[in-house]
Amino acid sequence: MRVLVTGSAGFVGFHTSKRFLEDGHEVLGFDGFTEYYDPDLKRRRNEILLGHEAFTSVTGMLEDSKLLTETIEHFRPEIVIHLAAQAGVRYSIENPSAYISANVQGTFNLLEALRHNKPKHLLFASTSSVYGGNRTLPFAETARTAFPVSLYAATKSACEVISHSYANLFGIPTTCFRFFTVYGPWGRPDMALFKFVDAMLRDEEIEVYGNGEMSRDFTFIDDLVEGVARLSEIVPQANGEGTDASEMDSVSPVAPWRVVNIAGGQPVPLMRFITAIEQTLGVTAKKKMLPMQAGDVTDTLASPDLLVSLTGFKPSTPIDEGVKAFVDWYTEYQRGAA
Repeated sequence: MRVLVTGSAGFVGFHTSKRFLEDGHEVLGFDGFTEYYDPDLKRRRNEILLGHEAFTSVTGMLEDSKLLTETIEHFRPEIVIHLAAQAGVRYSIENPSAYISANVQGTFNLLEALRHNKPKHLLFASTSSVYGGNRTLPFAETARTAFPVSLYAATKSACEVISHSYANLFGIPTTCFRFFTVYGPWGRPDMALFKFVDAMLRDEEIEVYGNGEMSRDFTFIDDLVEGVARLSEIVPQANGEGTDASEMDSVSPVAPWRVVNIAGGQPVPLMRFITAIEQTLGVTAKKKMLPMQAGDVTDTLASPDLLVSLTGFKPSTPIDEGVKAFVDWYTEYQRGAA
């Protein structure tokens, strides 16, 4: 099929595009190559994708509604995987306008284009951050998400709701999937694993927030992409066909719309995560213990039950294995950059 991936040069977008190409689909990547982090990393991901004959790249911003609409009208995608966004919880405090522009306005522009060029399935990348102040663990898709603790989370929650309205009004089958601390090869330089490995190899301190008393439901990138690929085949129906037929299914009662966690439900304490890095590198980290940062939460823990029920799959890559895969990639990447 024809698959449009927004944010195709990003961490998740690169791996997702690569997977769909390997599965025999034609993929069009749409990416703005912004400077939130080193654009060279994005360009190197994009070069790998361009090695596939079935991949085409369009450089543009979601805020450019004319280019976005023209791209969709020409390509006529059957599956749309919307990954492009301004990421990062802490950066949303420093530059809030970027999140309203890219996440809310950009998603609105995409939905408007799809309203007139309806795909078979739209998949939208949301985040565990939408659970915000919800203190009931594990986080289930049917839990309230009305208490975001960062603007990043608020924009993602808003886009979930907006996508539901478009699914209802214009019959766009939509699945929103919520990520939980994704990590792995080709990861973003602003994320903890990249920063920790880089600092430790330079014999520099790593900043450990929350005094290390946090835990995360880490999800290895290959597991995440497997979940996305399987969910792409599970198209929500307005009349309820194909639902899980249980109270845990988040499928809308009025629209072809659903939200699904993609995570294993196996939280890892932050200090255990750091230990895995130390053991892989053979280096003891110099730790600078810091308090919780604004917008952060202490723990994340997903309920994977709906994902398992719908797809038969649950992320399960052990943290040590995932960290090693990242370190192996990082070493090779830095060698190539030297």
